[in-house]
Amino acid sequence: MSSFFESLYANGALLTLWGALLFHLLIPIPPAAHPVRFWQLLLTNIAQKVNLPNASRQQQRLSGSLALLLLTLPTLAVLIALQSLVWKAEFYQLALLLLAVEWRGNELFTRRFIDALAKEDKHTARHLLSSRVNRDTASLSLLGLGKAGAESVIMGYARNVIGVLFWYGVAGGIGALMYRLCAEIARNWSPHKPYYATFGKPAAWLFMVVDYVPQKLFSVTVLLGMPTKAVQQTLSQAKAWANSATSWLICGYANRFELALGGPAIYGDEKLQRARIGGRIAPAAIHIAQIQKHIAWRIYIWLMLQSAAMFIIYQGL
Repeated sequence: MSSFFESLYANGALLTLWGALLFHLLIPIPPAAHPVRFWQLLLTNIAQKVNLPNASRQQQRLSGSLALLLLTLPTLAVLIALQSLVWKAEFYQLALLLLAVEWRGNELFTRRFIDALAKEDKHTARHLLSSRVNRDTASLSLLGLGKAGAESVIMGYARNVIGVLFWYGVAGGIGALMYRLCAEIARNWSPHKPYYATFGKPAAWLFMVVDYVPQKLFSVTVLLGMPTKAVQQTLSQAKAWANSATSWLICGYANRFELALGGPAIYGDEKLQRARIGGRIAPAAIHIAQIQKHIAWRIYIWLMLQSAAMFIIYQGL
């Protein structure tokens, strides 16, 4: 037993992971003071200067690619350089993971949104949702709010928690933070927004690449235990979902709870026709609460499996 604890103590990556999650859950960074907000402002300012509406599609795509490289490569270089200057590498990794993970924020949003939806307070629900999605929420009905809210809850946990944890396991705190920053770039420069229709495609493509493996792996934990027919329907509907990285996940939850998700979504002045997935049940507050409870347990399972994998791998190294 003593050798086990000695091995655990020697495995600084695992202690950093658990320490960062503990700090995050007990003392989260206030949203207004989170460095990600300044990153979002930087993205907006850069896009306004280099994304010219009167430019050709080729020029806009080139501008989007160069802006993406300008943001990601120097940031990565600085993070790597700082790693050799810090006094204690574990503290540096912990700080980066704290900046990347967003578990409490998703819980707070979900709790407030469920409460507003249960009271049929459309104004509050629309306001809460507007900070989480790119689509226009001003005209959403209770049905539309339920659909958008369910999708937002699923993807919020999947990316801000699972994706971050996965890349921490692969590339440490630098990998986790770079994944989170790429997620913010893809969200802010989403091609679904008319202004970023061409400019944002390189960022969306890059994020889909780095997001593919963690979302597919996490989807497996969601599909486990589902009836064979529901799994088959999930895989069939996933072929029509635009984002191949998250198709199994979003379709899996839609079919697990037989919820009617997908369908049209308004971005700016344009109406995007998305595939209709899931069953026939209109998502309500109780269903979003069920999704949150289910995904929370899946995150705990993921955390245990990742911790075991990291322990075995680092002991082997």
